[in-house]
Amino acid sequence: MKGFQNRTRFFFFLCLFFLLSACLPNKKLTVGATATLLEEVARASYRQSDLRILREGMPAYLMLIDGMVQAMPENERLLIAAAQSYSSFASLFVEDQDKEYANLLYGRGKQYALKSLEMRGFKEPLQRPFDEFKEGLTRLGKKDVPTLFWTATCWANWIRLNLDSMEAISELPRVEWMMKRVLELDEGFYYGGPHLFMGIWYASRPKIAGGDLKKAQGHFLKALDLGQGKFLMAYVYYANHYARKMMDKDLFTSTLQKVLDTPVETSPDLVLLNTVAKKQAKELLSHGGEYFE
Repeated sequence: MKGFQNRTRFFFFLCLFFLLSACLPNKKLTVGATATLLEEVARASYRQSDLRILREGMPAYLMLIDGMVQAMPENERLLIAAAQSYSSFASLFVEDQDKEYANLLYGRGKQYALKSLEMRGFKEPLQRPFDEFKEGLTRLGKKDVPTLFWTATCWANWIRLNLDSMEAISELPRVEWMMKRVLELDEGFYYGGPHLFMGIWYASRPKIAGGDLKKAQGHFLKALDLGQGKFLMAYVYYANHYARKMMDKDLFTSTLQKVLDTPVETSPDLVLLNTVAKKQAKELLSHGGEYFE
């Protein structure tokens, strides 16, 4: 804990350092060096299990990364990091308490993600006609997988909170095509993340809109296999989005119990997300009687 508090103090020093150096002639050099240090702070946060410290420190982190993006607006690495940060903060700490605020955060994450995609050479992702959008995706390769995956994820999060908007619904096909392209290029990326995304995609939509629980299960099981039991959130999604829909109480209970029985340290970089997964699994199990009446 003491070590992390020291890193937190260092993080706020970085904020001050960045603000004071913003007007210097070598601003880009300063921002580049700060970005590297910031990534180390982010990596350290992924390895922590104290959710309160992370929740309270995240707003300052977002302010810093906003400042760096303003200094280097065409840095694709910074843009995708900003997109992930905004979307993660909204998902992990905000959405359950304040959906309006979460929507604003998701919107900022979407903007950064789309800008990062443009920096990879995929111009005007929102304005392109559908045929040109799909054709453009075929020109993106394996090196573009991280940007494609995180852009689709951030974009989908924003859409999910704006399903009453025709504008948001009209963007759904673009997100689906992007993630399917990731599946073609690297299905195992981020512990089977593309399959997990598609499992949620098929399970959360009504049948008339393309929902398919059989397809959803196939993607979930593939994600669990590729993740090798390390990414506990995958089990939470499988239980919540598939087992509940199928009214399979035994599968629901056993899947969530596996999350509770597995140590969070399955991978050093997953401690934070696995800690959240355990919290959510416990919450879902406490409502099992309501779900399967």
